[in-house]
Amino acid sequence: MLRFREADVTDADAHALLEAYFAERAAGFPPEQGEYRPTWPDAAQFTPPAGVFLVAIDDNGEAVGCGGVRRIQRSPIDEVRFEVKHVWLAPAGRGHGEGRRLLDELERRAGELGAEEIVLDTNANLEAAGGLYRSSGYTEIEPYNANPNATHWFGKRLPR
Repeated sequence: MLRFREADVTDADAHALLEAYFAERAAGFPPEQGEYRPTWPDAAQFTPPAGVFLVAIDDNGEAVGCGGVRRIQRSPIDEVRFEVKHVWLAPAGRGHGEGRRLLDELERRAGELGAEEIVLDTNANLEAAGGLYRSSGYTEIEPYNANPNATHWFGKRLPR
């Protein structure tokens, strides 16, 4: 079972995990969509109260995953909106429900920071991620950003 620790995005573990995430995304990016364009996170956007970045630690003390939430523009109905970014688990950590635990923890942290709605974007070729988001209560919404790597946008209102 994973543990989560807050980390600056420049932390050595966070940086290594983000590099692995971006490399995997680039290698599997659909050629018909062009070239994958990674965007390194800005540390200030993932520092409370603006957001938080988490590193997932396995039972052996190894950093095996990451993800963050950050406050973005208010929703069209003026709700406090946070965005989920850079959710990734190393291949060995997948398929055991840990991705859902990471997403749940990010949602919980966003709620503690005042989020009323959580949004995210993803690519259609990330079928497992899309399935996780849908089964976690996210529904497709209109694009809220111009991410060139995204094909689908999802949102979820948090309980009050």
